Amino acid sequence: MTLSARNKLVGKVEEIQFGGVMAHVVVRVGKDLIESVITKRSADEMKLKVGDTVKAVIKSTEVMLEKD
Repeated sequence: MTLSARNKLVGKVEEIQFGGVMAHVVVRVGKDLIESVITKRSADEMKLKVGDTVKAVIKSTEVMLEKD
């Protein structure tokens, strides 16, 4: 699959919380966590489960940076 998004981060699914229509998915990328909310249908179709390796694909016109 070809995507226009260039920001792809590989990580492992740490947690999934299913609601009525949505699924909240937590992905560990290195020491950091990325959280995504997708439809429950999409999570079911992907057969998504804890421990799966996934790519977090980020397409955004606004990215905030922080420096300690």
